[in-house]
Amino acid sequence: MIEVLWHGRGGQGAFTAAKLLGAAFTLKDNRYALAFPSFGPERRGAPIRAFTKLDTKPIGNRSEITKADFCIFLDDTLFGEAAFDSLKPGGKILINTKKSFEDGRVIAIDADKIAAEIIGLPITNTILLGALAAVSNNIDIKEIETAIMQNMPYKLIEKNVKAIKAAYEEAQI
Repeated sequence: MIEVLWHGRGGQGAFTAAKLLGAAFTLKDNRYALAFPSFGPERRGAPIRAFTKLDTKPIGNRSEITKADFCIFLDDTLFGEAAFDSLKPGGKILINTKKSFEDGRVIAIDADKIAAEIIGLPITNTILLGALAAVSNNIDIKEIETAIMQNMPYKLIEKNVKAIKAAYEEAQI
């Protein structure tokens, strides 16, 4: 099972990204996904977590993820050393930041810059999906593009597809 832990703030689209990832993964036969949020007070800007579980067999375990293959931070103010405790061996952290990291487990991408240039809004959720496709062997950029086309409002599709492709190119390692 591939487990993805999303960290964001209310209104940043972490749960939307978790659902889009699940939708992308299940486009092929015999692939299953489960996406769900976890948040405290429902207010814009409050820290939230979302989870995506991906597998080739039905997923019965609906518990929160404690050790993830990928931890994704839409907001770098939520990132700290404790994030490494949430990683499985060989796991990666994708973080929206201008900072650089020496640790090979951390992939930093300036998603805010891509969002400003392409989307015109500070919303980075789909951009981090594009970056995830670049560093994962199990997530395909074309599947994410299809999920966006099938699940997002028409007026948002073109910019989000362009943004995931830009992030994919930037995050390839």
